[in-house]
Amino acid sequence: GLNSDNVMGAPKGPIGDPSWHAAYWYRGGGRPGSVGTATIAGHVNDPLGNPEIFAHLDDLKPGDVILIRLRQTSVEIRFIVDEINIYSTAESSDPAVLTQIFGAGPVAGTDPQPAPDGLSHLTLITCVGYIVNGEFDHHAVVYATRSN
Repeated sequence: GLNSDNVMGAPKGPIGDPSWHAAYWYRGGGRPGSVGTATIAGHVNDPLGNPEIFAHLDDLKPGDVILIRLRQTSVEIRFIVDEINIYSTAESSDPAVLTQIFGAGPVAGTDPQPAPDGLSHLTLITCVGYIVNGEFDHHAVVYATRSN
């Protein structure tokens, strides 16, 4: 969800906490596989700088396959990477970019909305770049579309 600064909250914990190793679905957006945009975030590294679940996210390229396995049902949903972008923190705060990352509903403060193209989209996001004032200065964002 959103934190008190109105940005997507990233679960954190002490060194060694399992939260550093997992990917997290943004519950304010669409569900993976539904018509619309589902957003999943993960850490690029832990507090000591060790690589974490999305450490190689920016290595993906168009045409690569992403599988999302729904824990409750073990159903796998297949997405194909469309594009990868690196945004500065200023760029990733732009409403047009936020709409592309999260879909129109969450940015407008409403419930998730169907995608204008009627398809199921997936956005993966993590922090990258340099640490400036205790925060990374860029985001790596992968956009994908459901293929099955």
